[in-house]
Amino acid sequence: MHRMANEKNTAAQAGEVPAEPAFRYNAVLAQDIETKWQKKWDDEGTFWAANVHGDLKDGKGRNADGRPAYFAMDMFPYPSGKGLHVGHPLGYLASDVVSRYHRMKGENVLHAMGYDAFGLPAEQYAVQTGQHPRVTTEANIANMSRQLHRMGLSFDNRRTFATIDPGYVRWTQWIFSRIYDSWYDEDATNPSGTKGSARPISELVAKFESGERAIPGHEDDGKAWADLTDAEQQDILNDFRIAYISKSPVNWCPGLGTVLANEEVTAEGKSERGNFPVFQRELRQWSMRITKYGHRLIEDLDGIDWPEKVKLMQRNWIGESHGASVHFTVATTAGDKDMEIYTTRPDTLFGTTFAVVSPEHDLLQYVPAEWPADVPDSWKGGYATPVEAVKAYRLAAESKTAKDRVDEAGEKTGLFTGLYATNPITGAKLPLFTADYVLMDYGTGAIMAVPGGDQRDYDFAVKFGLPVIYTVQPLPESGDDLANYEGKAPFVSHDGIVINSAVEATKTAGDALSLNGLRVDDAIAKVNAWLESAGVGKGTVSYRLRDWLFSRQRYWGEPFPIVYGEDGTPHLLPDSMLPINLPDVPDYQPRTFDPMDAESNPEAPLSRNEDWVKVTLDLGDGPKTYYRDTNTMPNWAGSCWYYMRYIDPSDTKHMVEKDEFDYWMGPNHNKYSGDEGGVDLYIGGVEHAVLHLLYSRFWHKVLFDLGYVDSAEPFHKLFNQGMIQAYAYTDDRGQYVPADEVVEGPADASGEPTFTWHGEHANREFGKMGKSLKNIVTPDFMYDNYGADTFRLYEMSMGPLDESRPWNTRNVVGGMRFLQRLWRNVIDETTGEAHVSEEALDTKTLKLLNNTIADVTVEMENMRPNTAIAKLIVLNNHLTTLGAGSVPRAAVEPLILMLSPIAPHICEELWSRLGHTESLAHEPWPVADERYVGQDTVTAVVQIKGKVRAKLEVPPDIDPAELERLALEAVAERLGGKTPRKVIVKAPKIVSIVPAE
Repeated sequence: MHRMANEKNTAAQAGEVPAEPAFRYNAVLAQDIETKWQKKWDDEGTFWAANVHGDLKDGKGRNADGRPAYFAMDMFPYPSGKGLHVGHPLGYLASDVVSRYHRMKGENVLHAMGYDAFGLPAEQYAVQTGQHPRVTTEANIANMSRQLHRMGLSFDNRRTFATIDPGYVRWTQWIFSRIYDSWYDEDATNPSGTKGSARPISELVAKFESGERAIPGHEDDGKAWADLTDAEQQDILNDFRIAYISKSPVNWCPGLGTVLANEEVTAEGKSERGNFPVFQRELRQWSMRITKYGHRLIEDLDGIDWPEKVKLMQRNWIGESHGASVHFTVATTAGDKDMEIYTTRPDTLFGTTFAVVSPEHDLLQYVPAEWPADVPDSWKGGYATPVEAVKAYRLAAESKTAKDRVDEAGEKTGLFTGLYATNPITGAKLPLFTADYVLMDYGTGAIMAVPGGDQRDYDFAVKFGLPVIYTVQPLPESGDDLANYEGKAPFVSHDGIVINSAVEATKTAGDALSLNGLRVDDAIAKVNAWLESAGVGKGTVSYRLRDWLFSRQRYWGEPFPIVYGEDGTPHLLPDSMLPINLPDVPDYQPRTFDPMDAESNPEAPLSRNEDWVKVTLDLGDGPKTYYRDTNTMPNWAGSCWYYMRYIDPSDTKHMVEKDEFDYWMGPNHNKYSGDEGGVDLYIGGVEHAVLHLLYSRFWHKVLFDLGYVDSAEPFHKLFNQGMIQAYAYTDDRGQYVPADEVVEGPADASGEPTFTWHGEHANREFGKMGKSLKNIVTPDFMYDNYGADTFRLYEMSMGPLDESRPWNTRNVVGGMRFLQRLWRNVIDETTGEAHVSEEALDTKTLKLLNNTIADVTVEMENMRPNTAIAKLIVLNNHLTTLGAGSVPRAAVEPLILMLSPIAPHICEELWSRLGHTESLAHEPWPVADERYVGQDTVTAVVQIKGKVRAKLEVPPDIDPAELERLALEAVAERLGGKTPRKVIVKAPKIVSIVPAE
């Protein structure tokens, strides 16, 4: 085991370097220890979690047997070809520390890691090289798995999987099938006891068959469900299914050759990947009715332990608003047509002077052949007829991004359609315009325009010479006056007094209606009641959230378990035919286009394998020809439910077995979980707040409604780790140069340090760590030069886990020195034997030990390993003062146990050398003797240039030199590795530091 260390020392004795003790803890010995224990853990199943039943038992061959469960996991990684840098494992190390701590509390801990393996990078590499994405991905998984294993992460490696595994794809397709085969019944009670629930589509069919529910489109023709063709039935059901085929505008990205979800489009209207322009196109795509769950997704946030900033991001993204739907009548040559609008301000119906529809709205198929008489030329846009005008305007709108269309600062464009909408209250005929700032997939694609109360409507009215009616005036006590706005701007305040809002006879009901004199909220309540009684509207809820676009024109994704008949009707494949595996294709690239070619259409790679696309199947009515869907699911599909598969990734009968789910994730399955249940600890980046986390909650709630899982939420506690940042350097051309080749020079005239690269001037910047920035430090480098334990210790000691922090390799040595001092306190560096005292603890040591146990326990419970480490260092330093061979076993063994979640390999080795035959992974966590807790300590303040930069809890009789050393360690990052100019120690309360200039 120590061959390399001994060879080094032999060379030293030959005069090459100063001799080093044979058993000094250094990088070489650390690596020997670490690989030894990693193999032992693997061989003995040390971290195997025990299921309730079946073959997944712990390393002792036991099932759960009533032990308390604890489920901790990370957001699993995409297996990048770049591998890991030292910034990636921060969350993985945090969850590992927590998992190890909970094992020592006697809990049955499930901690595993899988791979989110479908993704665009592997497909792009396949396009460039012709290598199948699976080959690339599996090689990347092998490399990443090696890096993670070498870190000493305590995963149950029997439970690992990748989302590309056929057995996993099968269940992803199975879940899609269940979602496709369900609808959202607003009147049903879900398992949480509230209204609204996913139900099997067969229940809706039964309601149509029995007549309990009217068949949409056939309310008046007397047709029964059985009278409709299969295609007609499927068209109707499509409007109810939670997974459905949408025919509304989508985000088409010609530069990528695929359709994108709203969440994948930046605020600038570009693709998140590649920064290509995105256009609105009406395409046939799979969508998921996530909007049906909007209220529950907001409401249920209250019951889970998530950071408030993430909850706020989800609430804002979902964007629940309360208002009213209102029906206007539009007269056309084909008869009266209904135009439904949604408004948050139904009280302003008296002030609507025109209406606007999206260029994609169905009403535009009814525009008249000629312009009505007396239409101003400014409304016509220079076109001879409304048909010509609308067609041209629609094409122009398609060439704009969604952001451009709704940009408040952009030019307001629009055209009169030749149609008029009738106000259901006043009877006023409102000119109907089309304008690209109205989006078809937001609300109903139609708005009533109230220029007296909305800036955008006001600007549009001014441009086209439309009337402005003010329906709200400022409150008398506000000191404001409507005269300040009339003819100049809208009055947009929600709070005011309603005016100009009364009729003696409404158009629809013929009754009198007045809102005058009411406050806005009272007016909204009154008009909503009237709308409902008159049958022309009702109070309703709308969401900023759009339904989830679920199709991608990509190869490397899960195929849909759907085929289409010759008539285009979709058919769900039976579960027995799953998984549907990807075929080989001659070209992996979706056809891409000029990024500005808005008229292009998707062409997916799967369409090029005709033998796969066109199949003969017997789906119950004899062999027929069907056509597979050539789109694939988005990469979010596999990550929506992977947490459940860790429970038993080899289960071929269930997505997840009920008893196992209830044990690991069910409501109140342990003292942490609460009524919502879910994973006990989920660690990952805040950047997934409105993508993965929202999609996972949606899928989980559908499965919850349908009875496949028993918890309302997938993740009980969410923790967002910070980011590890680093310096990067550029030459004077702005090109990045390798950070590890940059040399720091003397300070310039302003006192700032200077830098050179190969003798040339270099510029320093601070930010992310990345390959393109040439500032990556890899875990492999850390393993080779310091060992995994030192790496783990440094990452966990850098600061609070939820804050970003700067990486500085030079500071890693501090952690190594701590481990070396601990090693020397237990091991004779000359013989390798343990040399501890069996004597009882003196009072000072007894108090310090028990206070450390109490304090470290609190820090570990609250996921503050950085402060736990600081307290362990204080204890170890005290033990060091006792002298070699005099460190009491009764003190150092609890220290080793408390440090073991953070630096497990060296602690296992020390534990073993102290005579223990079993791994310490399941040793009980030390418990403080309350008789010795609460010793006198004082808070030492560490100041730099007079500003408090750290606080330390220290004994009142601490040696000034020891206080100085602790203070300098605590602020090492802020000193940038430089020796301070002056340090003034006033033990035990103040350390004042004057940094080097």
